[in-house]
Amino acid sequence: MDLEMNVTKIDYNLHRYPFCLIWTPIPLITWLLPFVGHMGIATSQGIIRDFAGPYYVSEDEMGFGWPTRYLQLDINKVEGGTTAWDDAVQKASTEYSKRMHNLFWDNCHSHCGMALSLMRYGGSTWWSMVKLAAWMFLFGKYVGFSGFIKTWLPFVIILGTGLAVWKLV
Repeated sequence: MDLEMNVTKIDYNLHRYPFCLIWTPIPLITWLLPFVGHMGIATSQGIIRDFAGPYYVSEDEMGFGWPTRYLQLDINKVEGGTTAWDDAVQKASTEYSKRMHNLFWDNCHSHCGMALSLMRYGGSTWWSMVKLAAWMFLFGKYVGFSGFIKTWLPFVIILGTGLAVWKLV
């Protein structure tokens, strides 16, 4: 039996993703490594928060454009429900607004991991950037066909060009 109902639905047009991790490609990096991208976490009302750069957590304006993928999480796996979710997102955002961004070990994925750890999502206090990246890559849903194209087309073009050039050599 559900303890809480998701009364707020995902709205692609308004970019509202309640209780979601969201993801978008990073130009050049994602084009070469399609499993690497930019991640954020949304509040219960679907407002996206993302650690977009040194000492900056954006609200409703992702660092690399609107999401192409999302993973809606189960609010029933958060002890304290909606209030605990929103408090954890706020605390993680406040903490990360005081941090230097580092692509390799303290980044947007780390910000989301801290939020999930603070809310003890699924009873866990260890949500790492690698775990979240794998989770999104394997289970994330595309916002539509355009999300799929924005994620994969540049990689396919680069791969195809590289193979064509290699074949000519």
